[in-house]
Amino acid sequence: MTPDLRPIGFIGLGVMGLPMAMNLRRSGARLVVWNRSAEKCAPLQALGAEVAPSVSALFDAADTVILMLATEAAMDAVLERGTPAFAARMRGHTLINTGTTSPAYSLALAADIAAAGGCYIECPVSGSAKQARAGQLVGMLAGDPDTLAAVRPRLSSMLRDSFVCGPVPSALRMKLAVNLYLITMVTGLCEAFQFAEVQALDLHQFQAILDAGPMASSVSTHKLRKLVSRDGSAEASILDVLKNNRLIADEARRAGIASPLLDVCHALYAKAVNLGLGPEDMVMVVR
Repeated sequence: MTPDLRPIGFIGLGVMGLPMAMNLRRSGARLVVWNRSAEKCAPLQALGAEVAPSVSALFDAADTVILMLATEAAMDAVLERGTPAFAARMRGHTLINTGTTSPAYSLALAADIAAAGGCYIECPVSGSAKQARAGQLVGMLAGDPDTLAAVRPRLSSMLRDSFVCGPVPSALRMKLAVNLYLITMVTGLCEAFQFAEVQALDLHQFQAILDAGPMASSVSTHKLRKLVSRDGSAEASILDVLKNNRLIADEARRAGIASPLLDVCHALYAKAVNLGLGPEDMVMVVR
């Protein structure tokens, strides 16, 4: 059996991971999945994916494993990093991290995986759950060039575009730069919305004018629609935005870079979390 015919493993079937994995399976890829909450595997099982009874069983079945997990601690726990099981698990495997972690964490993980005889690829993605469902995410890739060339075609069903950024942790640094723009842009939109609302302007007209103007984008039109309709259902939650904000701020401090707009956003999203708004979409920072 050639490596391309081996199943792809996928761990982490949350808001982003589930639609990403479903697009992989719909493309015809053989897929074996595992999730801490087993019931989230059901939609993929219905599409013909195999559900592994354990993480070890998933690594036994798949040479290439994709992780979409929310935190570094969750990744370490799943990989059993720091235990003898980690080296045995990673030997001969390629691990693709599609989540957002600190660049320093990613660099250290890459070194540990290489020492165990495995390969590590960064593939953080730009886009929300809406883009994940449509297979319209943008992937940023970093790692060994030969490994990247082998795995990149296997990721195409999840991504509209992908860009090779260089060695680890270049892709995660690129993702943080992209997210800095996203966070400050959407927060500015929320502030403008609040201004229009308090001034008793016609919010639908405000929406139409922004959508028709030169500042319109797929992000602004979608987020403004959520604001006008008071739709707080999470696609990028306030908690997730705060996590990303902290990662960017930490990296900026290490590089000696000022980030005044980001720092204001950090305070706003932290306050929103303290008000109990963490699970809601980032546009609810307007509250």
